[in-house]
Amino acid sequence: MSLIKRITVWMLTVESRLILAKYRPFIVAVTGSVGKTSTKDAIYDVLKADGVCHDQHLCFVRKSEKSQNSDIGLPLTVIGVPNAWRSMSGWMHNIAAGARLILGRHEYPDCLILEVGADHPGDIRNVTRWLKPDIAVITKISRTPVHVEFFKSPEQVFEEKAALAEAVKPTGTLVVFADDDKVAGLAERVKSRGVSCVSFGLNENASVKATDIKVLYDEPPVKEWKVESVGGLSTTEFTFAPKVVAAPIGITFTLNMDGKSEPVTVKGILGRTYLYPLLAAAAVGKARGVALQSVAKSLSAYDAPKGRMRVIPSLNDSTLIDDTYKSSPDAASAALETLKALECAGAKIAVLGDMMELGKYSAEEHRRIGREAAGIVARLITVGQRSRLTADEAAKSGLSAESIHAFDTAVEAAAFLVPLVRTGDIILVKGSQSIRMERVSAALLRNPSKASDLLVRQEPEWLEKK
Repeated sequence: MSLIKRITVWMLTVESRLILAKYRPFIVAVTGSVGKTSTKDAIYDVLKADGVCHDQHLCFVRKSEKSQNSDIGLPLTVIGVPNAWRSMSGWMHNIAAGARLILGRHEYPDCLILEVGADHPGDIRNVTRWLKPDIAVITKISRTPVHVEFFKSPEQVFEEKAALAEAVKPTGTLVVFADDDKVAGLAERVKSRGVSCVSFGLNENASVKATDIKVLYDEPPVKEWKVESVGGLSTTEFTFAPKVVAAPIGITFTLNMDGKSEPVTVKGILGRTYLYPLLAAAAVGKARGVALQSVAKSLSAYDAPKGRMRVIPSLNDSTLIDDTYKSSPDAASAALETLKALECAGAKIAVLGDMMELGKYSAEEHRRIGREAAGIVARLITVGQRSRLTADEAAKSGLSAESIHAFDTAVEAAAFLVPLVRTGDIILVKGSQSIRMERVSAALLRNPSKASDLLVRQEPEWLEKK
């Protein structure tokens, strides 16, 4: 980190500490290895829609933008300013905005919803020196998490994430992922300080859980037409009913909380991995006293972040599952399991890019994904040098050589795939950010003009990168 950046981060952090001390907003902080951004966005929807704080005035709620969760992203959210990137004048403007909040009296959010990440050891512990959440949410922590190459072991990653749980105010609440005993066990660490705990998941003992989980399909109307004659030899009238191709468009489930239940239907996303953020948001709603009906209504209106298991219409009446924001071993496995469970009139195709920052675990994790994909897909396309191991392992696991194709870039993979897509196909596209798998998704869009509304990394700065 350059000296100028260090000074800028220090100044913004000092301003953030002073702003929090002055305005005292209610703070919800989210960390974990899987689903942080989706969870943060779902929590925002629940608390914003409820709109009333405990002291019965309308809430002004602010959330971290996109995945703004770093040592510089958190202060930017607290101050309420955008990333200035390489603009020195932009950073000076941001620092001035923080100073104005400190020196004057301005409208400020009643509630901040912050995403807290950990790229290196000490990242979260440094943040918790000045950030004490009223509610901390711990999502799933992967057995082989992203960024593990910068830590001694997955256990060290877990302990770094656990630091946020230990920073919750004594009067606060810890929300934990109930389907992982290790994460759920964090509740025991904080109970002695009087922190209350709420759990979420599919576990029977979870405080907030989902049952009756189903995929929602959209079946187009049956088209009929008549033929009054065939070759001029007959006047018999024929009616044809073409085969209906059902496309997955979302999920439905029953939300259970406090002995009551409400149905929830969420269009545009698939998979249990993206069910968990909704349950985590419901758990935060429970902690804040939001009524179950209000929570269910908010979740049904949830608009998932771009690049996260988004269901998008694709070429030739096929279906694209766009999961291109980033990737990790657990997330890739979950995406493949979702693909496996779907009804499909055509072929199931997986386009998988490299998973980055796995260090010494990289080779085996890429191979493992290849073994899993072999039993699920009709065609596997890989992108990147690391993912060639995925392709090799899929071949060893029984997927035919003709069905496996490895490329160095997303552009090459897209050019190969587009002519192959047929009606009823379901195509999963997933990979880490640097592999730029959204380029594959862009080539598959039924309506390319909507790319900026549907896909990640469509800003000019990204599109100009090679």
